[in-house]
Amino acid sequence: MTLGTFKKASFDKTRLLVTACLSTTFLLMSCAPPPPSGIFETEAEASRFLGKATFGATSTAIADLTGENVSDWIRAEFEKPATKYLPSMLAEIEALPETSAPVERPPARSISDGFVEAAIIGDDQLRQRMVLALSEIIVVSYFGDIKNYPAIMTEYMDVLSDNAFGNYRDLLEEITYTPAMGFYLTYIANQKGDPDTGRVPDENYARELLQLFTIGLTELNMDGTEILDATGQAKETYDNSDITGLAKVFTGLSWDHGDFFNTRGRLPSAYGPMKIYPEHHSNLEKTFLDFTIPANTDGETSIDMALDAVFAHPNVAPFVSRQLIQRFVSSNPDPAYIQRVATAFEEGTYILPDGLSVGTGQRGDLKATIAAVLLDKDALRNPAMVSADSGKIREPFIRFVNWARAFNEITPDVRDEKILIDMSTMGQHPFNSPSVFNFFRPGYIASNTETGAAGLTAPELQVINESSAIAYVNFINAFIYDTSPNLSGNKDGGVKADYSAELAIADNGQALIDRLDLLLTGNSLGAETRARMLEMMDEIPIRAETEDEDRLSRVTVAVTMVMAAPGYLVQR
Repeated sequence: MTLGTFKKASFDKTRLLVTACLSTTFLLMSCAPPPPSGIFETEAEASRFLGKATFGATSTAIADLTGENVSDWIRAEFEKPATKYLPSMLAEIEALPETSAPVERPPARSISDGFVEAAIIGDDQLRQRMVLALSEIIVVSYFGDIKNYPAIMTEYMDVLSDNAFGNYRDLLEEITYTPAMGFYLTYIANQKGDPDTGRVPDENYARELLQLFTIGLTELNMDGTEILDATGQAKETYDNSDITGLAKVFTGLSWDHGDFFNTRGRLPSAYGPMKIYPEHHSNLEKTFLDFTIPANTDGETSIDMALDAVFAHPNVAPFVSRQLIQRFVSSNPDPAYIQRVATAFEEGTYILPDGLSVGTGQRGDLKATIAAVLLDKDALRNPAMVSADSGKIREPFIRFVNWARAFNEITPDVRDEKILIDMSTMGQHPFNSPSVFNFFRPGYIASNTETGAAGLTAPELQVINESSAIAYVNFINAFIYDTSPNLSGNKDGGVKADYSAELAIADNGQALIDRLDLLLTGNSLGAETRARMLEMMDEIPIRAETEDEDRLSRVTVAVTMVMAAPGYLVQR
């Protein structure tokens, strides 16, 4: 058989595996109690945890965590300095030739390139996973005209990075003042109402702040279940009068360059907090969520009072907690799990397995919240103990970064990869979602699937169909087989795998499968997939005259099969 035949055979089997994934196998996996000591006794336990808490396990990270207490690991992650994106973007912009254009000239790189590289090699792995998760809850996208303002987008990314382990209330305030959010949700240069002309304040941010960033559409119990009225119907959290009242709060904000109406700002005013222009801020009384801000309250105080009132709503804890669980651990979290995490959010503290606590004790503390998400018994479960309503589908972007990290890419040049300019074909490109509703909705239930028939939420299935599933396989195979085109023409540029450890054991098909199973899934592939892989390994002989090529064929085919297998695509 030729290498091309091996690739075709691999693709055919991959397609079968993906098809299986899109049907019965997406009834997900479940839970067992965590190790009481918080110590991962086996490499598989360490690998599974790293698959949830980072952008993917590496051989070194697995070895370092095995036998160690996870309490020490998470405290160390909290102390690592945050990756910054704005400085390098500014340096690149400022190096461009002068232009008379009113907007910044976008640099050649994609706005998200710095984040992709940080996801692959950044030391602050948990923080960057939080950045991705928060960016999918509090959405700003450079999909559209905002791409012409790369500085405001990278400043928004820095705000998420800086506040990832802070307090959710503080994060909401910083986000409110970012030009990126003001531009994206159209409240930059938002004027107070004018009864003579019929002008009313822009309502976009007020609506999405409530609907998507804090409380949602219906009242919730602490476990995330809906509160029902006497007729058994869900109770709405707000109505249009709440939106119109809250919209008055976010008037008078614009870039801090002295010209309220110039919304095509230049550096340095194109990043950094927006400024309140008092003459354009509504001085009317503002009533929403049974709370009133008195007339003639200044803009800064109005925003503080409004965010305090919204943040005080009892929905915030379960609403945010459920989505963080979905982004890290489980697409369809158990209500009891949500309540435990929401309690940590409310109390602002969480006791680690070693008996010491994290968190400031203030409501909304994100250290306490993410510790509760990752160290809950439902997160540290044994995959042998399974049910049909837990686990999650790995996001397409995370799969790519998993691959790069697993195979020791330590000098990625993301901007040199042509197919990384637009990753939307596989359903997800960080910070480039098609709308404020993200790539997938947290309450999404896929129709015509077994998960849908069971009433399970599976957000990631919203971007998975026949086209995107095959696009993902083609996308990841371009990297696995090193056929992705480099813009520079440098064959050593871009994002590459180092398969040296795998090539060293490629003669032993079982050993190769064991390594990939541990590294990529935490030993979750399953017996059927492993048996199919071993059959394929046996079909690729190691011949004396072509031994190097044959070993590489075995490795690349095996990696493809794992990364398209249900046991990988479904994180247990």
